Amino acid sequence: MFGLDPTLITFSIYIFGMILIGVLAYYYTNNLSDYILGGRKLGSFVTAMSAGASDMSGWLLMGLPGAVYVSGLVEGWIAIGLILGAYFNWLLVAGRLRIYTEFNNNALTLPEYFHHRFGTSHNLLKIVSATIILVFFTIYCGSGVVAGAKLFQNLFSVDYSTAIWYGALATIVYTFIGGFLAVSWTDTIQATLMIFALILTPLFIFLSLGDASQFTGVLHQAEIAANKDFTDLFSSTTPLGLLSLAAWGLGYFGQPHILARFMAAYSVKSLIKARRISMTWMVICLAGAIGIGFFGIPYFFVNPNVAGVVNNEPEQVFIELAKLLFNPWIAGILLSAILAAVMSTLSAQLLISSSSITEDFYKGFIRPKASEKELVWLGRVMVLVIAGIAIWIAQDENSKVLKLVEFAWAGFGSAFGPVVLFSLFWKRMTSSAAMAGMVVGAVVVFAWKSVIPETSEWFNVYEMIPGFILASLAIIVVSLLSAEPENEVKETFEKAERAYKEAK
Repeated sequence: MFGLDPTLITFSIYIFGMILIGVLAYYYTNNLSDYILGGRKLGSFVTAMSAGASDMSGWLLMGLPGAVYVSGLVEGWIAIGLILGAYFNWLLVAGRLRIYTEFNNNALTLPEYFHHRFGTSHNLLKIVSATIILVFFTIYCGSGVVAGAKLFQNLFSVDYSTAIWYGALATIVYTFIGGFLAVSWTDTIQATLMIFALILTPLFIFLSLGDASQFTGVLHQAEIAANKDFTDLFSSTTPLGLLSLAAWGLGYFGQPHILARFMAAYSVKSLIKARRISMTWMVICLAGAIGIGFFGIPYFFVNPNVAGVVNNEPEQVFIELAKLLFNPWIAGILLSAILAAVMSTLSAQLLISSSSITEDFYKGFIRPKASEKELVWLGRVMVLVIAGIAIWIAQDENSKVLKLVEFAWAGFGSAFGPVVLFSLFWKRMTSSAAMAGMVVGAVVVFAWKSVIPETSEWFNVYEMIPGFILASLAIIVVSLLSAEPENEVKETFEKAERAYKEAK
């Protein structure tokens, strides 16, 4: 199957390299804190690259270029929203969350942080938040498995049901063995590979079309043929449609796999440098992804004989361009970037889901006195279980990577985003309000997607918007109607805030 194809050889070497890093990280993983957060020792560069790579999953190299290839630059509003959301997440949340989790019983997970931040005597808040993580992450993990399967299906010419296992196993192995350190170290390599591919590929597509005037002429012909204006940022959409695309940025405040990188940073000051690195990386990568889809429009218009795969499956536009434009050895490196995007995010999601079961359910309720070794191995077993569920979700060959990510992203953004923000900025917030915010956010996302009939233009808005707004209102109303938090809870908040200001 693998043969002596240089593309497949390069691709395979990359996979084995990632697994070796997982084996190396195994020897530095001694307890649950190491397995879940790497012992809170990540430096600026690794924090920045790991946060970026775990954020930008297979949708960056498949979903977004495919959407731009079909609709044009109007899809760039997703990138605009994401850049703004990511920047404010680094600015407002990163440093505070790093300090606040440490002051709240050195919390290793979001559910544990919520439990201690609001001083609840029961575990209901932890159960609900951990359940939300498991529900939406299984869907999110499914998107990664779909992206990996489509890549392996294209490269190795195997059927989809077989390709699922190839794509998933590559990620599962190093996450199972090395935990957070393996995920963070490999993320750094994967983020570097992704930015290399996203700079090089659009440049080569453009050069293959000739000079700027030739590119413009061919693009105009493609627009006439498709009866679309691919360059108009406001074409074929409504103000609500644009708002829905830009609203992706709201999701950053509630993504557990990104927030975990903030919690794992060495210090608040290291996060300031990490923010600059991560935002630079992100802007370049998003611009490159948009460029691949946009430049791909005229390329396949003048090369209709090779456009069949892309026209039937737009999310494969980058895969096909890499194979057509580059030497097989270089193509192997570039296509490894797709697997890098898939592996980095999928591994982070598997680890967060595993840690929720291990830390929030098992240690919290079943065996509070479980040994560190027992917890680490349970975490590894849970990685396998959650991966199995994700593989089951990904069985539908017609699944779209971007659609799966879109729903899970809205779920986390609405359920956790408002709770995280208010917990870091409002001392008056109560545990009942946190519960109300999470439940309202999650329920609204499911209802907006599945139950509410699309009888009006207003119902076509991205479910993130009503979910985030209604969850925020629930937090404010319930907090004001509830008794004020205990003095001890407010004192911990004040101590954490003072420590944050001193650490800046």
